[in-house]
Amino acid sequence: MEFDPTQPKWVQIVDVIRRRIATGEYAAHHLISEAQLQQEFGVARVTVRKVTAALRAEGLIVTTPGMGSFVAKR
Repeated sequence: MEFDPTQPKWVQIVDVIRRRIATGEYAAHHLISEAQLQQEFGVARVTVRKVTAALRAEGLIVTTPGMGSFVAKR
């Protein structure tokens, strides 16, 4: 993915994940792996943490300590 230099990377990644959830590519209970996102988008762990925090704030994902982050039921 090529990033738009006028927007923060984490915002652009949130948009991608939001689209994947909306289209059903990521169904309910799909694991949102921080390590996988870090590798896929080539960003630092702190960037991925901003992504998951934003998705959690929107109610799109739920994080369970010790288990991970999953797409929330609609």
